[in-house]
Parts: sequence; C-alpha cells; structure tokens
Amino acid sequence: APAITTCSSSTSGQADNESHRLVPLQCDQVLDQMAEMSVNAILAVADFERKDVNLDLIKMEGKPGGQMEDSQLVYGIVLDKDFSHPGMVKEVKDAKMCILTCPFEPPKPKTKHNIAIDTVEKYENLAKQEQQYFIEMVQKIKDSGANLAICQWGFDDEANHLLYQNELPAVRWVGGVEIELLAIATGARIVPRFSELTPEKLGTAGTVREVSFGTTKDRMLFVEDCKNSKAVTIFVRGANKMIIEEIKRSIHDALCIVRNIVRDNRVVYGGGAAEVTASLAVTNAAKKITGVDQYAMRSFADALETIPMVLAENSGMSGIDSLGQIKKRQVEENNPYLGVDCKQMGTNDMKAQKVLETLHGKKQQFLLATQVVKMILKIDDVISPSQYA
Repeated sequence: APAITTCSSSTSGQADNESHRLVPLQCDQVLDQMAEMSVNAILAVADFERKDVNLDLIKMEGKPGGQMEDSQLVYGIVLDKDFSHPGMVKEVKDAKMCILTCPFEPPKPKTKHNIAIDTVEKYENLAKQEQQYFIEMVQKIKDSGANLAICQWGFDDEANHLLYQNELPAVRWVGGVEIELLAIATGARIVPRFSELTPEKLGTAGTVREVSFGTTKDRMLFVEDCKNSKAVTIFVRGANKMIIEEIKRSIHDALCIVRNIVRDNRVVYGGGAAEVTASLAVTNAAKKITGVDQYAMRSFADALETIPMVLAENSGMSGIDSLGQIKKRQVEENNPYLGVDCKQMGTNDMKAQKVLETLHGKKQQFLLATQVVKMILKIDDVISPSQYA
C-alpha cells in the first residue's frame, strides 16, 4: 500500500494533464490503476535477495485508441504483430514455440550464379526443388514438437501457405529486442539454423492469442502464462500517440520510484515537509558550531527552504508566508509531516494527504545538488565567448 501511495504521488502531475476531461473521481481511479500496475510490474521482476530490479524485463507497448483506463499489465510479452496467415488459428493453448533467426527461404549461394532455364521441365524441376526446401523446413519444425513458429525474418506466400496447410501458426518480422524478451520469458533458445532445431530448444507459454482492437483492425499478439514470469508488459492505451508517450514517461517515473523502494523501503513526506525539517535540523546544528563553518551550514539550510517556497509559488500562494507558517508550526507542534498544501485540501499534514517520496530519491537529490555546487565553486574563472568574438 505505501508503494502504491508513493507512485500515485509521483504520477499525479502527469496523469492530471492527460485526464483533465475526467471528473476528479475518475482521475483518482486512473491514478490508482497506473500506480497499482507499476507496483505489480516491479514485484513480478524484482530480485529481493539482491534488492535490485532489472527494468529491461518490463516492456511498455502502446496502441492509439481507447482510454487510459483500458491500459493493462500483461504477465508475459505483447508483440505488435499478428499471425502471418489470416486463416491461422487466433489462439494457441499450451504453446511450444521455436524462435528462429534464420530466413524461411531456400539457401543462397555465396557467389553469384546465373541459371539458364530454357525448357518447361527445367522450370518445373526448379520450382519443385524450391518447394521441397520449404516442405523440409516445415517438417523439421513439426518434428521438433513445436506448434508455433516465431521468425525474425519474413517468408514468401508459398512458405506461408505451407505453414497454414500444416496447421502451424507463425509470426514473421519479429524484432531483435522482442526475440530476446520472448526467449527469456518462455525459456526458449534462439535457433540460427533449421538443422539445430531440437525439442530442448523450444519455449513454452500457456496462451498465445491474437487480439483485435476496435474497428481499426489493429491486431497484436499476447504471449501469456510464460515459463519465466520475470518478464512483463505494460500495455498502454490512449487517444493518440502523444498521450501514449506521455503516459509511458509517467509510468517509467513510477517504476523508478518503486525500484527505489525495493532498494530502500524507507519513505519521507513530500510537499516540502522533508526539506523544512532538514533545514531546521541543519540550522540547529549550526548554532553549536563556532567559526566560519556555521555560515556555510546556515546557507545550506536556506537553500533547502527554496523547494517549499517554489512549491507554494507554483500553487498560487505566497512563498514567503507559506514557508514561514510551515516552519513556525513544525517547531511549535513538533510535527515533521507539515508541508505545502499544493492541492488546496485544507490541511498541511502530508501524512493525512498521503504525499510520499522515497528516501533513496531524496538523498540523491541532495547529494547531486551539493556536488553541482562544489563543482561550480572549483571554477575560479569563466571564459565568455564574446571576449574572443
């Protein structure tokens, strides 16, 4: 639950832009849905022993049309492809797939040759030989026990028709990234030659189904219930490509936040509450130090207060007044959860508003900002290009 709440806090800004036509209740539902999808995706691929997450195992696929609410998390792979022949079955249960990176065509000589065909018999023999190559390739796939062929390259109509006749569904022109993800998810070995195809190199999946969307006849393949569940796809829907890309960026931010929680599950409260608390702590520490060092610490404390001040100004409030009130209340009430009420909800308690940030992310913000300042201080002169014009 805290992970979902933290995700909702992080994605609220982006999702609000996309859902501005929705009523607030629907907007909250979309936010919760996106946050829950992000958390479930990370939980599916996370390595809790090492406390790390490989985000490459989470694929994001988008298709224009539909609403944000139609987005879903698929425990498997989604391919922007369809079966090569319209007559092939649209769903394969208990799929045993072979993943081929070799072309579905007769072998080509490495040197250039010219074949002179001057009779009908020679042409028929050539066509028969070519067809025999295709028959042997299809037979090798059947002999291995595969009931689905995934090919990185294309194949012509004759090969396609033979596959259809042998009731062997096939997918062509599958990209290299998708091929690798499929191999990871299904436990398959990528086969570079038909002669190397064996039953041990096949991948398994519970269901491979072709899904159509609306009246646009767009079709995609869903590979689900894979042998290795540590590969998931977030399937995003939206009105157009621009909105889909924006949703993808928001979800990526949420995924990074959940990854930070996996690395370190501690959280701090947002809305500038953490910065004000840290500023007060640094100021109190500066009072105990004599010498010039205390001025550097006070300046650091002042810099921390910039965040809540900017937050208040961006929300249409007076930055100085808001910061003064929050600092005063934090000291008087000894409550470190008080921050800027950006959403105008009537309370400054970020714990009540459920505005959270990861401690890992907050530490990185402070560290990077401090490093940048130290780098600038090391520069004792700035060369202006206009001096040499």
